[in-house]
Amino acid sequence: MPLSDAAVRNAKPRERRYKLFDETGLFLIITPEGGKWWRCRYRWQGKEQALSLGTYPKVTLRQARLAREAIQKQLRGGINPSEARKASDAALQDTFEVLARDWHTARAPRWSTGHAARLLRDLEKDVFPWLGLKPIRTITALDLKAILQRIQERGALDSAHRVLQVCGQVFRYAIAGHQAERNPAADLKGWLPSPARTHFATITEPQAIGALIRALDGYPGSFPVRCALRLAPRLMVRPGELRRAEWQEIDWAAAEWRIPALKMKMREAHIVPLSQQALAILKELQPLTGRGRYLFPSIRHHDRPMSENTINTALRRLGYAQNEICGHGFRAMASTRLNEQGWSPDVIERQLAHAERNKIRAAYNRAQYLPERRQMMQAWSDDLDALAAGATIIPIRRGVINGGS
Repeated sequence: MPLSDAAVRNAKPRERRYKLFDETGLFLIITPEGGKWWRCRYRWQGKEQALSLGTYPKVTLRQARLAREAIQKQLRGGINPSEARKASDAALQDTFEVLARDWHTARAPRWSTGHAARLLRDLEKDVFPWLGLKPIRTITALDLKAILQRIQERGALDSAHRVLQVCGQVFRYAIAGHQAERNPAADLKGWLPSPARTHFATITEPQAIGALIRALDGYPGSFPVRCALRLAPRLMVRPGELRRAEWQEIDWAAAEWRIPALKMKMREAHIVPLSQQALAILKELQPLTGRGRYLFPSIRHHDRPMSENTINTALRRLGYAQNEICGHGFRAMASTRLNEQGWSPDVIERQLAHAERNKIRAAYNRAQYLPERRQMMQAWSDDLDALAAGATIIPIRRGVINGGS
């Protein structure tokens, strides 16, 4: 007798699992725990086989019968349903989204947390909705072109270039794993217009720098934000590195801030020598936030750092427009002034933690220039104080390549 909806719904668990049979190989297993599993038996080349069709009530009796009919149709066509399912499951594992997430997981340990998050956001926002479910080997250059056009039309040309680069890396990852045969992103090389090179807004005129430092010192908002503003020009770090600074990273005895590689854009541990002025600011801040993890905790969640927009918002509150100065602009300010003053470009670049293309030189530089950098950071803080006091700073050629001053 075929099963009924009521028989399936009212089937009760017993001490041992048992089966309720429908027709043409379809049956339901009822487990002692109350689970109800659909199965379908069939014979292939003289051997009995069975396929799982899901669980009740997620799969109804009607849906289970439709799945059984699909199995019978495959058998009539000379197809082994089990092998067909394996091929289908393999195809699902070879979709663009599955492989892109695998690639991201494999590569993320080499990147900063912020960079890894940004790349994943790009994929989830601009690529997965359109290409995520497509088998990667079926994706063409025209498919990618449509994605890039959509991004370009909203005026995000930099994002379009980044997405093209990321997709190319995903395809190369798939080729290495034998899930794809070619990289269609390579066909679009040179198709996107080059993005206009922009620089972070900054201030380099001495009197304007002095006025800025005075404004930062007098910031009327919360004390942690005021400290962050006062430290930003003196530490020469990226805004993301500053806002995620932790008290355990401060080496008071050595007067250094040791930033772990995980937090750095280039995934290389970085040392920031702390000037006397920077240490004084930290000592003022410590009684307020020193019992927690972060120097600059979020107002709402003390176990998280302050928002990435906090510094720029504070600058706008002080009356500085976006095209005048931004959080990143403090690094450009320091670089410009220190180069004008004759500090060694190698020392400046090392303190800015810029990438070193020459790997041998990069390995050498990691252990070099620390005395010169310490001297430079103290001199830079002294210069900022002098400018804030209204002094006229005369650039002096500093021969620090060999450690002199």
